[in-house]
Amino acid sequence: MHCRFNVSAQVGTLKRQTPRAKTLTKSLALIVDDEPALLDTMTLTLIRMGLAVETAMTLADAKLKLTRQKFDLCFTDMRLPDGSGLDLVTHISKEFPDTPVAMITAYGNQEAAVNALKAGAFDFVSKPVDLSQIRALVASALKLREMSNAPVVPAARSPEKSEIAQVEAKADNKSPQLMGESDAILEVRNKIAKLARSQAPVHIAGESGVGKELAAHAIHDSGPRAGGPFIPVNCGAIPSELMESEFFGHKKGSFTGATADKDGLFKAASGGTLFLDEVAELPMHMQVKLLRVLQEKSVRPIGATNEIPVDVRLLSATHKDLSKLVDAGQFRQDLYYRINVIELKIPALRERGRDVALLAEHFLTRLASEWTITKPTLSAHAKEELARYDFPGNVRELQNVLERAVALSEDDTIEAHDLQLRPRTGMQPSVPADAEAALRLKNSLGLMEKVEELERDTLLKALEDTRWNRTAAAKKLNITFRAMRYRLKKLGIE
Repeated sequence: MHCRFNVSAQVGTLKRQTPRAKTLTKSLALIVDDEPALLDTMTLTLIRMGLAVETAMTLADAKLKLTRQKFDLCFTDMRLPDGSGLDLVTHISKEFPDTPVAMITAYGNQEAAVNALKAGAFDFVSKPVDLSQIRALVASALKLREMSNAPVVPAARSPEKSEIAQVEAKADNKSPQLMGESDAILEVRNKIAKLARSQAPVHIAGESGVGKELAAHAIHDSGPRAGGPFIPVNCGAIPSELMESEFFGHKKGSFTGATADKDGLFKAASGGTLFLDEVAELPMHMQVKLLRVLQEKSVRPIGATNEIPVDVRLLSATHKDLSKLVDAGQFRQDLYYRINVIELKIPALRERGRDVALLAEHFLTRLASEWTITKPTLSAHAKEELARYDFPGNVRELQNVLERAVALSEDDTIEAHDLQLRPRTGMQPSVPADAEAALRLKNSLGLMEKVEELERDTLLKALEDTRWNRTAAAKKLNITFRAMRYRLKKLGIE
């Protein structure tokens, strides 16, 4: 009782000392909990951050206060005397969508946290409450409010500009973006705008080459973490034995080769977003460790005795069907539910209709700028071929096709034969079904490697003979300068 009295007295004193002009006109928080001690601790923390605070101990009182006052953020306990905190999250998401709400859950009750995020909660914190997490959460929530209150410039099309002209105008913008005007991609962009308001983990699904990393970047750039780092990680590119060190860091001397302390990827992404691409490639032992990090919001570097809090939003992606991997026992079900709180499906290019023409114009404009050449145009027949092709490699394949076509075209017009499109099958390339087919594929790949090696040697000799004059080397090889640049880029010759 003595401790409770002191905390309450501090809260009362701080409330009286906080200038109203600096708090009520800026940020007002609502804390909903029936535990007086937790209310006092939370109130004291938020007041010291410069916020004004209102409290409620029941669901009914919270709803009443929400109708009388506009709040900048809200914290609610899971269990209330007259109902569930989930009911309040749902109510706020529906009636006051501009008010971020965070759920306070019991320690280890991750199911409640996931349900709260699915219901529309901005984020969650576990009991006992970590004040550093509270401060980070409040900072993100207030940034979100600032973004919501900022004046919005309508993104309507200019009537005097065609769609192609607008795409050309965007080509100079180097920031990643999901371009297109099809209904499918507009729906994705609308969903991204909603997902950016939450801190919930999002799993981005879609075929290879559709732009999953672009979607992740868009979620990051549109939310309150836009000023923080965006760290993309290809989970399939990190050796299994190095994963723990790469993700969580290590202390000097913790293992052979650890000559200095190292911050891991989670620490590097603190305050921002960590994007795990090809998350299905994570080995089982890392799936267990990742689940713990998501639950505890902290990491323990190899060789360290204490855990380090991390403030990271996790986004993930894979072209594989995670639910099937769960059924096959290759991906942990509990981790699946934890990273797949919300799913964002990116449509295949063949489902996006007129976006093919728009994207083609965008890539051609960008190539002309990067290669310092006159922008090539597509012949009518080439446009027809692009419109009919199903693009099993999606947007990435379209970009590669156009790069090759620009290099191979004789002038500034790209003809259908310059595109060199593969026979249309309507299906992704199949995996060989038997050992004999696999051997044929291996031999084919080996032959391709030898051809590339021969081509590299030929290009290098021509460059050496002409003292690295690319124009002269192209003439010596009887190819266009464009083709020369394309081959050098593809083979990684600078």
